[in-house]
Amino acid sequence: MTFLPDTGYVPTDEDRTSLDAWFAEYDAQSAKRNVERMADMAVFPLNLVSDDAAGNGRSAQWDREQFVATMTQVMGEGSEDITFESTRTPVFLSASMAVVFTDSTMTQAGQSTQLRYADILIRRDGKWAFQTMIQGGWGDNL
Repeated sequence: MTFLPDTGYVPTDEDRTSLDAWFAEYDAQSAKRNVERMADMAVFPLNLVSDDAAGNGRSAQWDREQFVATMTQVMGEGSEDITFESTRTPVFLSASMAVVFTDSTMTQAGQSTQLRYADILIRRDGKWAFQTMIQGGWGDNL
């Protein structure tokens, strides 16, 4: 059982539904390698937090151009869709801020990879967007 921290904010059904819908759309675009549409769902500059091969914490800020170039390279070429099976645990800090922890299995060309990451999303004008991506192991690429 996972115990979530008491942030002082109790999310509404709409908070959770809208966040789930955002992730469903993002996963669908990721599956198609539609990196431009993925970028539309972010706030730039985008914060990235990771660690490097030496075990040091790293951070960076990317503009849209760098996000598109890097994600295009990471996701690779191909016409075969990528599939994701994800379990998400959101922690709402307010109606417009959430930290979302994700455990996911990504399958591409018959190869499955386990992923664990967190995203910080903000809601502006009623729409969610990711602003910070946190995942171990990517620091050498930042």
